[in-house]
Amino acid sequence: MTPDSDHPAPTTAMRTFHQILVNTAVANITTSFLWFALTFWVYLGTRSVLATGLIGGAYMLFVAVSSIFFGSIVDHHRKLAVMRLSSVLTLVAFAVAGAMFLLLDEPTLLDLGRPWFWAFSVVILAGAVVEQLRNIALSTTVTILVPDDRHANANGLVGTVQGVAFMVTSVFSGLSVGLLGMGWTLAISLGLMAATLVHLVTVRFPEDRVAAAPADGARATLDLAGSIAVIRSARGLFSLIIFATFNNLIGGVYIALMDAYGLELFSVESWGLVLGVTATGFIIGGAAVAKFGLGANPMRTMLLVVAGMGVLGALFTVREWWVLYAVGIWLYMCLIPVVEAAEQTVIQRVVPLERQGRVFGFAMTFESAAAPVTAFVIAPLAELWIIPYARTDSGREVLRPLLGAGDTRGIALVFLASGLIMVVAALVAFRLPAYRVISRTYRESAPESEDGDTGRRRPRGDAVVDSTGSEVSGAAR
Repeated sequence: MTPDSDHPAPTTAMRTFHQILVNTAVANITTSFLWFALTFWVYLGTRSVLATGLIGGAYMLFVAVSSIFFGSIVDHHRKLAVMRLSSVLTLVAFAVAGAMFLLLDEPTLLDLGRPWFWAFSVVILAGAVVEQLRNIALSTTVTILVPDDRHANANGLVGTVQGVAFMVTSVFSGLSVGLLGMGWTLAISLGLMAATLVHLVTVRFPEDRVAAAPADGARATLDLAGSIAVIRSARGLFSLIIFATFNNLIGGVYIALMDAYGLELFSVESWGLVLGVTATGFIIGGAAVAKFGLGANPMRTMLLVVAGMGVLGALFTVREWWVLYAVGIWLYMCLIPVVEAAEQTVIQRVVPLERQGRVFGFAMTFESAAAPVTAFVIAPLAELWIIPYARTDSGREVLRPLLGAGDTRGIALVFLASGLIMVVAALVAFRLPAYRVISRTYRESAPESEDGDTGRRRPRGDAVVDSTGSEVSGAAR
C-alpha cells in the first residue's frame, strides 16, 4: 500500500481524531459521573472516610492491575475495536449494578458489614476501569493522526476535553445524587454509555490498519517482559515513569481525603458545583498546552509544574476557609493537564507506535498502583488517629498556630506534609542524572525532515531506526 492510500489527508485525519476525542469525552463523562456519584452516595450514607478512601484506592488498584494487559490489547488490535469493546464491557457492568440496585434496598447496599456493599461498588468500579482501555487507545491515535510537532498541543486538547468531562460530572453527580438519587443516576449512566457505543460504530478509522498488525507478531497477553524491554530501550524513560509514580503516590492522599474535606465544608449539591467550577482549571490548563505547547524540554516543564502543585497542595487547607480550598483546587487543576501532557508527549516521540500501548499501559500500572498504596494507608490513619487527635484539646492547641482552628485540621495536616514532600521531590529530580538523560533522549528522537532539520514530521514513507536499532517505517510511527 502506498502512503497516500494508507492514510487519509491531514484534514480527514484530524477530523477523525476529533470525533474519537469527543466520543471518548462522553464515555469519560459517563464513567466519571457514576464514579463521583458512588463516592458521594457512600459518604453521605455512611459518613465513613475509610469507606470512601478504600473505594478510591480500589479504583486505582484495579487500574494498576489491568493496565499492562490493556496496553497489550491496544498494541495488538485495531484501536476502534478496542474502544468498542471497552464501551460494551462498561455498559454490561453498569447494567449489572442497575439490576442490583433494583433488587436490593439502599440500606442493604450501604451496610459496610455486608457483602452487597462491596459487590455493588466493585461492579461499578470494574465498569469504570475498563474505560482505561479507551484512554490508552486514544493516546496512540495522537501518534497516528497528529504530526509530531503538534503532539504536545494535541495532548493539551485531550486534557481540555478531560477537564470538560470532570467539570460536567462534578456538577451533575452531586445534583443527581442529591436531587434524583442513586437509581436515576445509574439509569442516566446506562443511557449515555449506550449512546457512545452507537456513535462509535459509525466512526471509520482507515489508518488503524497500519497499527493493527504488531511488528513482533506477539499475541495480546500480559506482556510484562516486552513492556520492560521497550521502556529500557529508550534511555531515561524508566526514570520518567518512576518520577510520575512518586508524584501519584502523593496524589493518593487527595484521592483518600479531598472529598471528605469538601463534604465537611459544603452540602453534596454545593460540593458538586464547587468541583464543577474548579474543573475549569483542567480546561484552562489543557487549552494553554494546546495553544502554546510545552516548550523545547517537556521534562523541565513537568518538574517546575509539579513543584508548583506541591506548594498549592500544602497551602490550600492551612485555614478552614471554603474560598481558600476552592481557589487552591482550581489552581491545582490548572496544572494537572500540563504534567500529563508532558509525559505523554515524551512517550509518543521516543517509543515506536506499535509498542506505545504497552508503554502507556506499563506507565499507567505503576503510576496507578502508587495512589491506592497511599490511600489505603492514609484513609485509616486519618480516620483512626490523625483526625481524632486534631479534635482533642491538646491537638487543637498544637495545630492552631500553623493551621488555625476547625474540625478538619487533621486532614489539613496531612495535606500540608504531602505538599511539602512533593516540592522537595521535584527540586531533587532536577539534580539527578536521569533528568538530563531523558531530556537528551527526547531531543535526539525528534524526527528529521529531508533537509536534516529536526522538529518537523518526516514523510510517512521514510524509514527510521528506533532506539533498539530496528528499522521502523514512517507509517508505523
